[in-house]
Amino acid sequence: MSWWGKIIGGSFGFMLGGPLGAIFGAALGHNVDRGMGQLGDSGFSPGGQERVQGAFFTATFSVMGYIAKADGQVSKDEIEIANALMRQLNLSPEMMTTARRLFREGKNPGFPLDDVLQQFRQECHRRQTLMRMFLEMQIHAAFADGVLHPAEKQALQHICDMLGFSQHEFEHLVDLVRANSASAGGSDSSGGLTLSMAYKVLDVTKSATDAEVKKSYRRLMNQHHPDKLVAKGLPEEMMQVAKEKTQEIKAAYDVIKKDRGMR
Repeated sequence: MSWWGKIIGGSFGFMLGGPLGAIFGAALGHNVDRGMGQLGDSGFSPGGQERVQGAFFTATFSVMGYIAKADGQVSKDEIEIANALMRQLNLSPEMMTTARRLFREGKNPGFPLDDVLQQFRQECHRRQTLMRMFLEMQIHAAFADGVLHPAEKQALQHICDMLGFSQHEFEHLVDLVRANSASAGGSDSSGGLTLSMAYKVLDVTKSATDAEVKKSYRRLMNQHHPDKLVAKGLPEEMMQVAKEKTQEIKAAYDVIKKDRGMR
């Protein structure tokens, strides 16, 4: 059993402090001081795995609610994709309730997005792989209704800037999410992934050498390795999401290998 069941009662918000702690507390009806940034005697040290996991969980579902509301209304598809993620993570009933409340907090007017992202980045200690996974989840949620609306894209690009990702990295993550949609509609091991999309997923061009393709594949697999992400602070419940990302990358690599006759 994960440590989540021990903090659902609301104490986590007080342990974390700052905007994330305040949002967590608000989701559970508790008053948490936004300026409280230290843990005192709680035992959850800044940068510690438990604290990073808590920040990841809180930021993921609250920002997801913000993105869903970015185009002015929250669609049934966007609500379902959030619920689907919760089911995929095999959350307990208490955690499901908390995640839904965080989602609603993100939809509220005046949601402090920049403050949340700034603290999230600090809590992650700039762990790029962890923040990248967070961003992929937000992009996936934005595509819930099959369209990336201009307001949603603008919000996502702003999140990228706040977390220190480039425009190129953002476009690559969008390609990864699109590849996931294509793969979901196929029946073979590569799904409906086209050769062109496979190159985009691996972030290489068709003119890349075999060695460059392999190097990019290994780099992406390393970035999305579930065990490494959990060690960096990804909540264990989200490991399945990381596993699916590695499957998408491998499917793209297989498409390219087959076309090139690579071993």
